[in-house]
Amino acid sequence: MADERAMTAIERIERALGRIEAASQAAAQGARSDGGELIELRQTHQALRNKVEGAIGQIDRLLASQGG
Repeated sequence: MADERAMTAIERIERALGRIEAASQAAAQGARSDGGELIELRQTHQALRNKVEGAIGQIDRLLASQGG
């Protein structure tokens, strides 16, 4: 009985490891194929960040000139 339960547990662990391996390989392949898209996303993010920083700077200057 205990041996049977242990074998069942081992089988479940092996299946889980197989799923983890498959997911890891799929993620690695996806990361390689999405490289260009990730670069574009980072560039877009930086451009947006620069615009927001500029807008916040303008608001700060406006508030400072109004005595706020």
